[in-house]
Amino acid sequence: MTKTDIKNEENSLSEDKIEILKNEDVNSNDESTENKLKASQEKLLRTMAEMENQRRRFEKENKESFEYGGFSFAGESLALLDNIDRAIVSFKNDESLKNSKDLSKIIDGIEIVKKDLVSIFKKNGITPIDCINKKFDPNFHQAMLEIEDETKNSGMVVQEIQKGYMMKSRLLRPSFVGVTKKKTQSKETLQKDELNIEEKEVK
Repeated sequence: MTKTDIKNEENSLSEDKIEILKNEDVNSNDESTENKLKASQEKLLRTMAEMENQRRRFEKENKESFEYGGFSFAGESLALLDNIDRAIVSFKNDESLKNSKDLSKIIDGIEIVKKDLVSIFKKNGITPIDCINKKFDPNFHQAMLEIEDETKNSGMVVQEIQKGYMMKSRLLRPSFVGVTKKKTQSKETLQKDELNIEEKEVK
């Protein structure tokens, strides 16, 4: 083999290597482009999901602010209703007013104001909680005292100290209530019962 032949063979080999390297570069570029495309698609999907979640949160907050915007105002307004009820009771129990001819007119006037206020509350989704003879529920009731009652099951609401209210599906104010409990036996009665049981067993 001549020097020229050797040189030509080396040239052809180097050209083949260059072609292989070019192909490798193209393949690696294709792979990196695919990876970049996948990464971009994932980022886009994540961003779209975040935007959708944000939109839903905004809609929920907007709806709640529209429905419950006057929540704290409504809670404070309940004091008006409480004071009206107290005024009616106070007038009815006042000895100096009991014999007055104008007492019924005064009470009727206060009752009209109360009805108007209750009507306004109702239009805005504010309703009283019905609690008497219902099972005590800590989500709606606040126990203020326990009342011994053998005729009812334990944990029944039998007294309403202060009326509770709901605003649509939210608790505006819990009902302050008296709850039943079974009569607790004293130590002496328990000892007597034990003695009676022992005597019966001996007989």
